[in-house]
Amino acid sequence: MTAAVPVISMSLSADDFARDFGASFERFGFAMITDHGIDPALIDDAWTKAKEFFALPEEAKRSYHIPGGGGARGYTPFGTEIAKGAKEVDLKEFWHVGRDLPAGHPLAAQQPNNVWPAEVEGFRAVFDKLFAEFDRVGGQLLSGIARYLKLAPDFFDDTVRDGNSVMRLLHYPPVEAPAKGIRAEAHEDINTITLLLGAEEAGLEILDKDGSWLPVSPPAGAMAVNVGDMLQRLTNNRLPSTTHRVRNPDEGRASIARYSMPFFLHFRSDYLIETLDNCIDAEHPNRYPQPITADDYLQQRLREIGLKK
Repeated sequence: MTAAVPVISMSLSADDFARDFGASFERFGFAMITDHGIDPALIDDAWTKAKEFFALPEEAKRSYHIPGGGGARGYTPFGTEIAKGAKEVDLKEFWHVGRDLPAGHPLAAQQPNNVWPAEVEGFRAVFDKLFAEFDRVGGQLLSGIARYLKLAPDFFDDTVRDGNSVMRLLHYPPVEAPAKGIRAEAHEDINTITLLLGAEEAGLEILDKDGSWLPVSPPAGAMAVNVGDMLQRLTNNRLPSTTHRVRNPDEGRASIARYSMPFFLHFRSDYLIETLDNCIDAEHPNRYPQPITADDYLQQRLREIGLKK
């Protein structure tokens, strides 16, 4: 019988949710989450605003591209990002919303303020609100992971406070045959955990331990959530950052654009990622004896995927 990524409700008790969520992360590096509590009307508004932006003329969109910014804020044009080790760029364009920090904040140098498209009315209001909701749910998910790892439920609170989290609005245009490359080549996420809306449209697949590709198709309105490299490193690979991709659509769907919204939840830029003691034992020696700050790790990886030089 083919393995399947489980669907887990956040309405479970804290202990039951931690058990099921953590087990799915340990087995697959992924889980599908329902009952997360983000207002469906807000999500619908976000899809509308994202589609309005991506429908703008190319010149208008490119006016929000920030050269040398590593794609941290604003617009990243189609054909820019490339997966580590890939030969072809991904077939996508995207917009990044991050966390605005007050002037003089000690982490402000690592986290530039947002830019907003003047052409789409209400864009900022919708995405400021959705960012805050992703942040809230992300904290609840991390509390479940902390419980699963036998840590204090609030262990992650300080590690992500004012963290360098990024919400990405993704547009994969219709695919013209023959396509050179795929929508998103096989890769792992850099961050702590990723919360993804919009995976209902087929295409997201994860690489299972036996080398087969498993589809991840959440129920309508649910999230796909996965482990990022930073959490993998912190847990000494107990929670794996699983390779995943967005394959090109089948012939009948090639003319359909795909939209999704991942929220890349990050540690604080100055957080020192140091392997947890309770994830090291005789059978699992420390794979990462050299600690590294979250920002140093991020910059290293951004260079590998072509977003920074």
